[in-house]
Amino acid sequence: MPQLSQDNQECLQKHFFRPSIWTQFLPLFRAQRYNADIHQITENEGDPRAVPDTKPMGSERMEMRKRQMPLAQDAPGAAPGQPGAGSRGSNACCFCWCCCCSCSCLTVRNQEDQRPTIASHELRADLPTWEESPAPTLEEVNAWAQSFDKLMVTPAGRNAFREFLRTEFSEENMLFWMACEELKKEANKNIIEEKARIIYEDYISILSPKEVSLDSRVREVINRNMVEPSQHIFDDAQLQIYTLMHRDSYPRFMNSAVYKDLLQSLSEKSIEA
Repeated sequence: MPQLSQDNQECLQKHFFRPSIWTQFLPLFRAQRYNADIHQITENEGDPRAVPDTKPMGSERMEMRKRQMPLAQDAPGAAPGQPGAGSRGSNACCFCWCCCCSCSCLTVRNQEDQRPTIASHELRADLPTWEESPAPTLEEVNAWAQSFDKLMVTPAGRNAFREFLRTEFSEENMLFWMACEELKKEANKNIIEEKARIIYEDYISILSPKEVSLDSRVREVINRNMVEPSQHIFDDAQLQIYTLMHRDSYPRFMNSAVYKDLLQSLSEKSIEA
């Protein structure tokens, strides 16, 4: 092999060790690296032992979506009311935590629907918060101990039981039951749909702090029926919560200070009279 002269070696070294010369070769190196990666991927596709590139699934995907939602809402180019990653369009779930379009949760009705609606705050104010009732008599209070049905049939009994549930941080069970009773009295279709939506948001949605405990079968039925709700859409759920209060809370109520103090107070008044 012919040897380079000393002058040629010095010239070649000086030329190739300049930083500017390598910038000319960088695109070539990158192209070669890219082609090698493509070639490796093609080989892996035919190799059953190759490990495929995994995509985030389940909870990981949800965490990514939750992180992206605030960014999409704060984007300067986003028009108000325009559906995006952080807003719910007409095909997105309205109450479900998963925010996907394929789940069984009910979907938001088309906002272009021209049916008259009533403001939610007005209907929410119509839902019962505390029932007005005369003071219970001694006979009524004694009857509460005979059965749960006799307790729940009178407003005074419901108020006393609700006061006890509040001490156990389960007042939402009584509120849900009362809201269902009010819904059954409605006849106007638009009011029924709006009240059903309010009840769903307040007591069925897992995002609500007042969510009641229901099994998955009852929730599934409610989710399907919310597309066209009726007065009886929550009947199964109401019965389940009624049974829960009967079996779980009612026995403790009968032994609670709330009931015993009321019974003693009425007994003393009866003796004085």
